[in-house]
Amino acid sequence: MTFELMASMMCANYGNLEKEVRELEAAGIDSFHIDIMDGRYVPNFAMSLNDLRYIASATKLPLDVHLMLEHPNNNIHLFLDALRPGDTVYIHPEAEYHPSTTLQKIINKGITPGIAINPGTSVETVWEMLRIVDKVLVMSVNPGNAGQMFLPYVSKKYDKILPMKEEMGIKIYWDGACSIEKIREFAPRGVDGFVLGTTLLFGRPKTYAQAIADIRDEFKDR
Repeated sequence: MTFELMASMMCANYGNLEKEVRELEAAGIDSFHIDIMDGRYVPNFAMSLNDLRYIASATKLPLDVHLMLEHPNNNIHLFLDALRPGDTVYIHPEAEYHPSTTLQKIINKGITPGIAINPGTSVETVWEMLRIVDKVLVMSVNPGNAGQMFLPYVSKKYDKILPMKEEMGIKIYWDGACSIEKIREFAPRGVDGFVLGTTLLFGRPKTYAQAIADIRDEFKDR
């Protein structure tokens, strides 16, 4: 069984970001998940355009950029100019008057388009956008802060969206409160990747290499 593991870089040690990037690369992480927050769409500020530019310069691994911004269309070019083909940008449909316009700008730049679905957002309200994006980031916590508790009702959202994968041609990712139990349950059901934060990766007794190896080893024969 194969699935992607992404490091939530808002949880990293900013005292030595270069060391964090190098150790995560060596540990076998698949991509770097970068949360950009503006203090308006979500009640927090996290990571900046300069953080994004630095990580992009420090690694050749893909970047998954999660824009938690009001009206990202206004400044989307700043983020797209810092990225490379193969990187991904997720927007929240509720944050934009015409999200399809913003998604088209992402597509035109050669960046992989994605949407993030909040716990309170129904799959039905984003159905049309599923036809123009490649990735869907399903939030299992309300966006804005690390270390939150899993919201159990989000499980029902996967019941609806996972059967749409083939028809819509999308990949589906888990973001928030990602425990090994959640990977055990949802990877076999078809979730394509998991964003790892403080529950499994950062601030834990294990090294990054040990933490990632333990996850991989559990599923290597499945």
